[in-house]
Amino acid sequence: MEKLTEKDKELIRGSWESLGKNKVPHGVVMFSRLFELEPALLNLFHYNTNCSPTQDCLSSPEFLDHVTKVMLVIDAAVSHLDDLHTLEDFLLNLGKKHQAVGVNTQSFTVVGESLLYMLQCSLGHGYTGPLRQAWLNMYTIVVAAMSRGWAKNGEHKTD
Repeated sequence: MEKLTEKDKELIRGSWESLGKNKVPHGVVMFSRLFELEPALLNLFHYNTNCSPTQDCLSSPEFLDHVTKVMLVIDAAVSHLDDLHTLEDFLLNLGKKHQAVGVNTQSFTVVGESLLYMLQCSLGHGYTGPLRQAWLNMYTIVVAAMSRGWAKNGEHKTD
């Protein structure tokens, strides 16, 4: 697992300090963008098949629960910046779960773009090039572990 620079960690922690206190609204911004970029992902949320418009889905209790879980994963990554490797098993399992429900690894890239969009919207002028790169570095590490789990789950399905 790659490592983050001390500057990356400082930038990520500083930006998350305010965002992490009110996770769900930021997560809704992130998922709104995700569904704009890849509308087909909305179909993976089976608990509410009559989501029209998308805003109805984003406000459903089941979906908000999922948003909360995703934001807690980000929170866990930020909390473990000094030892992201301790999240390896958790992230591998998360990748397996995403493979099992039909998420493809290309969608991880779109989620990353949506995360960066949320950060840009939420931080305004505080969103700088170095901050963007720090978050991208962290997200790349997280997604690499999830992708390994995704691939392992796919191997077991073909056995």
